[in-house]
Amino acid sequence: MRFLRVVVIIGVVLGALFAGADRWAVDYAENRLAERIQAREGLAGDTEVDIHGFPFLTQALSHDLDRVDVKLKGVEAVSDGRKARLSQLDASFHGVKLNGDYSGGTAERAEGSALVTYQDLTAASEKGVTVTYGGAPGKVKVTAAVEFLGRKLAPSVVSTVTLVDAPGGGKMVRVRADEVPGGGLPGIEGVVRKKTDFDQRLDGSLPAGLRLTALTSDEAGVHLTLSGSNVVLAGS
Repeated sequence: MRFLRVVVIIGVVLGALFAGADRWAVDYAENRLAERIQAREGLAGDTEVDIHGFPFLTQALSHDLDRVDVKLKGVEAVSDGRKARLSQLDASFHGVKLNGDYSGGTAERAEGSALVTYQDLTAASEKGVTVTYGGAPGKVKVTAAVEFLGRKLAPSVVSTVTLVDAPGGGKMVRVRADEVPGGGLPGIEGVVRKKTDFDQRLDGSLPAGLRLTALTSDEAGVHLTLSGSNVVLAGS
C-alpha cells in the first residue's frame, strides 16, 4: 500500500512538472509567434496569440497545432498607393502546419472578423470627406466640402457600403450615395459624387490566404467577415 502511495505521489509530481513545463512552452511560443506576426504585418498596435490544445509539446514536436487564435490591433497596409487601416482583426487558424524553424506556418483554414472604424474609413477615402454611421446596417453618412458655381457647399449623403470584386482579383469596400440632394441643379450630382463615392481595398493588410467575404455596419464602424484556406502565418 505504501509503495502504491509513493507511486501515486511521484506521478502527481511528475504530472505537475510536465504541466508546468508545457504551460511555459506554450507561453513562450505564443510570445514568439506574436513577435513574428507583429514584424511581418508591420503593426502599429498590439498582437495577441492564443495556442489551443493540450499538451502543447506533443503538438510542437509533430509540427501540427490544432488551433491558433490571433488578435491584431492597428493593422495598416498600402494598396494602390493609398493607406488603409483595420482597427482590429480577430482570426482563428485551424490545422496549422508549422515550418521547420517554428517561425510560422500555414493553416488549412481560417475564419475571423475585422473592424474598420469610421475614423479609419474617413482617412482611407483621401477625399477630405467625413464618414459616420448611416443609421442602419450597411449604411454610412458621408459629408463632403464641395464648390459648385462659386458656392461652397457641405452636403451630407446616406450611402450604401458594400463588398465588390476588385480589379485583378480579391474584394474591395465600395461606398456609393443612395441619393444626392441638389435642388434640381444640373451637374451638381456629379460634383458631389466625385467626393462622396469611393472604393477602398483592404485585403493588402490581411494575412496571405485570408479573404473578405461579407460586411455590415453599425455605430462602431464597418465589420468585415473573413475566411480562407491555406492561410499563411508569420515566417512562411
